[in-house]
Amino acid sequence: MEFILLNSYGNYVEAHIAKGVLEEEGIASWLKDENTVTIDPILTNAVGGIKLMVAREDAQRAWELLSALKKEQQQKISCPKCGSHQVELVSTPRKVSNWASALIGFFITSYAMPVEKVLHCFDCGHEFGAETNEEDKSIDS
Repeated sequence: MEFILLNSYGNYVEAHIAKGVLEEEGIASWLKDENTVTIDPILTNAVGGIKLMVAREDAQRAWELLSALKKEQQQKISCPKCGSHQVELVSTPRKVSNWASALIGFFITSYAMPVEKVLHCFDCGHEFGAETNEEDKSIDS
């Protein structure tokens, strides 16, 4: 049985959710590089993240299931500015604290500093926090 890469993830939680959805539908899958990324998250980009591998013959059905899962998750979040559901969690390079953390991490430590993530609307470009009261903590772009 030949396995192919279906998707890659930056953390094990997202990867296991996707794997669980596929297993519920009877699709065999496994996670490549899970231990490497989980033990040393700094290597996530170097190894390409946690890779969800599926059998070639199940790839189309698995992709449809994961696409439906992503669409379902997007429907739960809407942009407070335009109401769109084309919203995803992204890291923001606009915050001074992210740049300061990166420079401090580069010169003082050997570990990557955490980067703040925000929800980004791909229709209007508005960025906002994931808290329950998004309007109070929104970031206008």
